[in-house]
Amino acid sequence: MINSILIKEFGLKIKSLRNQKNLSQEELSFLTGFHRTYIGMVERGERNISLSNIAVFSRALEIEIHDLLNFKESGSQISFKDFETKNG
Repeated sequence: MINSILIKEFGLKIKSLRNQKNLSQEELSFLTGFHRTYIGMVERGERNISLSNIAVFSRALEIEIHDLLNFKESGSQISFKDFETKNG
């Protein structure tokens, strides 16, 4: 399912940005206010997070939301036009 790919791509982006900033999950946890295990679940693509939580990650990682959702830089082939809707 393409939506699960999106969730995994987002998690990989969070992990990549965290590593670029030399932050541990614990340090990102402190910056976001999220529990460390939640950070891990997001990074592994196990959580479909809310827009407000995306904004928290954006602020903590000092990146614009639209850049956080840009997967092209990481070589991803997915496009938002490919995502499934609730109706199929």
